[in-house]
Amino acid sequence: MLFKDGTREPLHGHNYRVAVKGNAPALEDDMVFDFLNIKPIVRKICDSLDHRLLIPKDHPHIIIEDREKNYNIITPDESVFSIPKSDCLLLPIENTSAERIAAYLAMEIRNEVLAQYKFEFDELEIEVEETPGQAAVYTLFKE
Repeated sequence: MLFKDGTREPLHGHNYRVAVKGNAPALEDDMVFDFLNIKPIVRKICDSLDHRLLIPKDHPHIIIEDREKNYNIITPDESVFSIPKSDCLLLPIENTSAERIAAYLAMEIRNEVLAQYKFEFDELEIEVEETPGQAAVYTLFKE
């Protein structure tokens, strides 16, 4: 995580827990959306993040140099990290906070549910828990 003043947290990892809540105006077949249909979508999207260094490619103050096999990441404090591409995932977010990850997950889940089932929740709430008791919630509203 990079802060507005240019400082950064030490390189470290997390084991996140993700919770999904969705609502719709009507209960079709007595449910908002079948858990059996959404669970594989959420699992697939979460698995795509697993065991990867998440890089916020839209952060305005980091430089990401695309080298042959590595990404060189230069932070505002002039630290340079050279990471194998296979270990990284460049995400279209501005930072790797739990809040930004929750927003990313909400968009990905919404898009996949819409593509597979032509269904859109009125509200889709994603909670990303970084450590027990410390979570961020993002709510995506139907457009």
